[in-house]
Amino acid sequence: MDLTEYRKSESEQRRTEGLLKMVSDVSDRGKSVLDIGARDGHFSNLLTGYFERVTALDLVTPEIQHHNINCVQGDITNLEHADNSFDFLFCVEVLEHIPPHLLEQACAELSRVARKYLLIGVPYKQDIRFGRTTCYSCGRQNPPWGHVNSFDRQRLVGLFPGWAAESVAFVGESAGSTNALSAFLMDLAGNPYGTYEQEEGCIYCGQKLIQPPERTFIQKVFTRVATYTRDAQMIFHKNHPNWIHMLFKKAG
Repeated sequence: MDLTEYRKSESEQRRTEGLLKMVSDVSDRGKSVLDIGARDGHFSNLLTGYFERVTALDLVTPEIQHHNINCVQGDITNLEHADNSFDFLFCVEVLEHIPPHLLEQACAELSRVARKYLLIGVPYKQDIRFGRTTCYSCGRQNPPWGHVNSFDRQRLVGLFPGWAAESVAFVGESAGSTNALSAFLMDLAGNPYGTYEQEEGCIYCGQKLIQPPERTFIQKVFTRVATYTRDAQMIFHKNHPNWIHMLFKKAG
């Protein structure tokens, strides 16, 4: 995916504006912030307008050229920082990628190193069966964009005990939804409409996801039936926000 074009999209610009507003609305946000999953440094650079010290962390050390940004390599499930190291912690587009069995551990680490505030941004009520892919290296099915977790407000609150939800915001709108039968038939069809443009590799074997080969006649039949089955439920489906942003403050 071209991150530059992605950042220019109207939906992404609205999301960025919403997150920065939540940061700016906090009068006692402090001087230091840890940006988890910094990637290309998009948010790290923007956060320098609100904090004196920005630490940009990712699995591979980010390459960001800014005198107020310290780039570090790290793992969200085992952060090499002392308790209460940062006044503010910014974690967006990360938790949906954490292996489910490590999610609580990751959230506990975020809670440990943040002194006062946590700002979390994740997809809202995402149906991770919709748009999934088939890995043509190992043959297994992958959720779209490598998103292995789905969240709503209640689940987020439960992941951060000892923190109070100060504010919540919803951004965008999503109609992406399916059902078990349609998802099963799409798997049989080879998931021809999955998110193969994603950067994330297969969550099982790590290989790059590639576009499916030409479908057989029976796979085309499965695709058509799966589409009809999914579309039939859309009569009863209600769209929901695409993202949820929650600002937490440490209790006490």
